[in-house]
Amino acid sequence: MSGPWWSARFMKGESCVSRASEQKNSYFHSFLLLMTATIWGVAFVAQSVGMDHVGPITFVAARNVVAVVALIPVLFYFNHRNARKNVPRPSCDRRTFWTGGILCGTLLFGGMVTQQIGLVYTTVGKAGFITTTYVVLVPLLGILLGRKIGLRMWLAVLLALAGLYFLCVKQGEFSIGLGDSIVLLCAFFYTIQITCVDYYVQKIDSIQLNFMQMAVCAVLGSISAVIFEDPSWPNLLAAALPILYAGVCSSAMGFTFQTVAQERVSPTVASLIMSLESCISAIAGWALLGQVLSSRELAGCVFMFCGIVLSQLPERAVKRRR
Repeated sequence: MSGPWWSARFMKGESCVSRASEQKNSYFHSFLLLMTATIWGVAFVAQSVGMDHVGPITFVAARNVVAVVALIPVLFYFNHRNARKNVPRPSCDRRTFWTGGILCGTLLFGGMVTQQIGLVYTTVGKAGFITTTYVVLVPLLGILLGRKIGLRMWLAVLLALAGLYFLCVKQGEFSIGLGDSIVLLCAFFYTIQITCVDYYVQKIDSIQLNFMQMAVCAVLGSISAVIFEDPSWPNLLAAALPILYAGVCSSAMGFTFQTVAQERVSPTVASLIMSLESCISAIAGWALLGQVLSSRELAGCVFMFCGIVLSQLPERAVKRRR
């Protein structure tokens, strides 16, 4: 026998407590991801309202300056925590760090600016769903990098394309509106940016890479705003609340919540929860701005959401359902 009966019962009880604790942690971290999706969904409203006072590039510049300032204590906290717990971190030379940070930051800036400009010409709900198509586009980009995708992924792409058609193309016409086209370009920027982050995060600490991205966006945004727009302090102060929300909540808090939560939640579950961002943006646009989607556009949202969810389901789950 391995030990007395009471010892086995004690160990069994301890194991049950441990499992319950792990499950509670999983729920908490899943809640953090839901909070992130909510923050990012509502951020579309803040971005739209902010442009009542400032131009799209000025808004992007201002939100990233705020994000960099807000991320400084976050950066110090995670560096201290990782050092105290001896958490292994990726190490790289300065060239890799600067190359990765500048490349990912430039692509992120492209995504942010095109999304912001697109919001001038389209609704918050449509922008949210079109932006989220990067979830489907990322695996497609993997084909160019030599990766294979299965039948499930192709079905997800077809659903997303059908959704995009109903959402963006008016009945009887075969052209996409200017705003929808610009936001679709934003989705392509995010697709390439996510692929680059996936590569560099293996070499650079994720928090440091995130900070570097925001810093690059702040610099590029500030230079572009001075060249192409006419930013002024009165206008920036008038848009202070949306800028603070986008900078502190969406960029600093959102990315930090995501980083912390994904330490305990599987990538598949995380992606499924985060895809709710598109639905929340549509609800926020309706509740806060009175933007209502037509039945045709709602059908497009349903198709796109199904494609997004299908693209994130694990192969085993799909096979079991068959």
